[in-house]
Amino acid sequence: MRTTDLIMNSNPKSMFSEAIKTIRTNLGFANISGNMRTVIITSPEAGDGKSFIAANLAVAYAHEDKKVLIVDCDLRRGRQHDIFGVNNMGTKGYSNLILNYNKKGEDLDEYIVETGVKNVSLIPAGPTPPNPVELLNSENNENLLFELKRMFDIIILDCPPIIGLSDTLVLTKQSDANILVISNKKTKVESLEKAKKSFEQIEAPITGVVINKASTKDNSYYGYYCNDYYYYSEDGTKKKKSRRKSRRR
Repeated sequence: MRTTDLIMNSNPKSMFSEAIKTIRTNLGFANISGNMRTVIITSPEAGDGKSFIAANLAVAYAHEDKKVLIVDCDLRRGRQHDIFGVNNMGTKGYSNLILNYNKKGEDLDEYIVETGVKNVSLIPAGPTPPNPVELLNSENNENLLFELKRMFDIIILDCPPIIGLSDTLVLTKQSDANILVISNKKTKVESLEKAKKSFEQIEAPITGVVINKASTKDNSYYGYYCNDYYYYSEDGTKKKKSRRKSRRR
């Protein structure tokens, strides 16, 4: 398990963890009816940190004693198995499961992997298929996700980037919330606009936008709560901030 990625688990009182908890809370406010079960996490392009955010959001829900499942829907470059340190088995991944679902005797439990985090389970991506969009848009996958919703409180769908791919868009009909992750000082306005238009073309709403890799060096808000705290730089390095005397602003 990569503790540098699972900050919600290794450092639950960090500023980053508080930000993830805020996302969790805001998702709750965005769905007052309380029937939100499936959340898509995507980004305009690769490298924006969508898988990183998806994994930590899953842990945040697990800390509320929710039974959480992460489905690695990035059948092209999935990395949730790396984050949680589990085997991405060649015959028991999400791509295999979609193909085999509804076959007599097929056991879902054989595909659901228990992670090292309490209440968080994972279906890794599996081998890359020749037709990811067709698989994700299949009736098999629709029936599969319907069944998984009956088994878990929250399902996080870690989806491929939006620009140039239709994989995520075909899954929006199965989701209750769509979160777009952008990267501070990397994502261009043009890329954000393209992603926004892609959602608009299929009349799927963007529930929220998360800005990843934002600097925390000048943030003094949490200095009110503790003398020493940690933040994570853009390269994932853990650094310690010194004692602060300033109060909350």
